[in-house]
Amino acid sequence: MEHRFLGASGLRVSELCLGAMTFGREADEAASHRLLDRFAEAGGDFIDTADVYAGGASEEIIGNWLAGRAHSRDDVVIATKFFWDTGRGGANSIGAGRKHILGAVEDSLRRLRTDYIDLYQLHCFDESAPIEETLSTLDGLVRSGKVRHLGVSNYASWQLQKSVDVARFRGWEPFVAMQPLYNLIDREVELELVPVALNEGVGIIPWSPMRGGWLTGKYRRGMTSAPADTRWEGDKQPWLGDWQNSVDERTWTVTDTLIAVAEELGRSPAQVALRWLMQRPGVTAPIVGARTIAQLDDNLGAAGWALDDKTMERLTAAGELPLPYPHGYLARSPRRA
Repeated sequence: MEHRFLGASGLRVSELCLGAMTFGREADEAASHRLLDRFAEAGGDFIDTADVYAGGASEEIIGNWLAGRAHSRDDVVIATKFFWDTGRGGANSIGAGRKHILGAVEDSLRRLRTDYIDLYQLHCFDESAPIEETLSTLDGLVRSGKVRHLGVSNYASWQLQKSVDVARFRGWEPFVAMQPLYNLIDREVELELVPVALNEGVGIIPWSPMRGGWLTGKYRRGMTSAPADTRWEGDKQPWLGDWQNSVDERTWTVTDTLIAVAEELGRSPAQVALRWLMQRPGVTAPIVGARTIAQLDDNLGAAGWALDDKTMERLTAAGELPLPYPHGYLARSPRRA
């Protein structure tokens, strides 16, 4: 597996990141450790979790795995996130204020059984906390050695740009990564977030690159409901909406094109969808999640090869979004050649 720099930082990470949201929920500790072992065997070293996943169990499972490894802690890049209430209770158990940040990082360090976190990320923007308080506190964590690098998740473009600008003006540690929803179908980030990331040296580590399993080939034109034992079963996917509002002609065009390309290349649809994302501008490493070794092995098959330019263009065109104002107007400008 290849390694890439995370944004403008000097941190190298594997081109696929193993997401640990299933740990402690859909995969018990033994199964989670097998997934981690398999990922490491394949050359993966970038692992993403959050303090809220499975009520902290995900971090604990990773911590136990780290403690039992024969290799050095420095061989692994651990990313975790904070913002939501993990059950500590109290008025300051949520958000990006100093009190919550300092408590959250200590809890994560304890659960992860480590002295430092490689990438510490805000799970979302906190409009109620002064941005200077948030950024100065995070800067202090880097200076103390408890955190190596900083990132964000689920930010709007203006929130990311404001954070970058304030940190630069104050001389504080910058954000080097952002974690947005991004895949062949969900491409709204391309309008403004991706340009900000490219301009400011922020690496993109997309979550839900399979769109909750949609891009694995299980979903075919003509279906009126999700197959049994899938994340869309019951017509609702917690983070992506419901079936009726998520399925339209564009969705099926992307699905049809993905399946056709996969058949032509002798690859699985999941591998093609991941490979497309891995080759998009600014993307460092898609976050892949798995419940089983078979699912993980399929995802790992996205590494070690490349889509040619013609195929990339074909897949990209299938899901191209109409440009809202002013993006459509600016795209027609003769000075954008």
